Amino acid sequence: MKINRLQFSIDIKAEKTKIWNALWSDSFYRDWASVFFEGSYALTDNWKEGSKVVFLSPDQSGIYSIIETHIPNKIMMFKHIGNVVKGKEQPIDDETKAWSGATEIYTLTEGTDSNTLHVKIDVLDEHLDFMTITFPKALEKVKNNCS
Repeated sequence: MKINRLQFSIDIKAEKTKIWNALWSDSFYRDWASVFFEGSYALTDNWKEGSKVVFLSPDQSGIYSIIETHIPNKIMMFKHIGNVVKGKEQPIDDETKAWSGATEIYTLTEGTDSNTLHVKIDVLDEHLDFMTITFPKALEKVKNNCS
């Protein structure tokens, strides 16, 4: 299994604080994350740098990650660690080792008429097509939630 780095960006005519809120407030997060899996949500300690975040589907399956960097309205970087099954963190097995440490980075850059949201995400080959098609739809939802 190979990890691929995908990059996406979208221009949004809104203040950086509004975009950040559209990404990370619970109701907005649930809205744009539903593009990947209906009912997705995150358990987090208010997105604090250094804290754990658990990304889950309604059956409590998903992944757990560490927030490596969080500078509000600028950058959020996750390091993905392992799987969660029925709400329980799973030990790191050989399959998980293939992607453990993969990152997901959200950055905002200021433009003249709009701000640009950039996303860099490490994806396994098996998820490449899905993420390439689906991530732009999620970013459109973020943009719509800023209007």
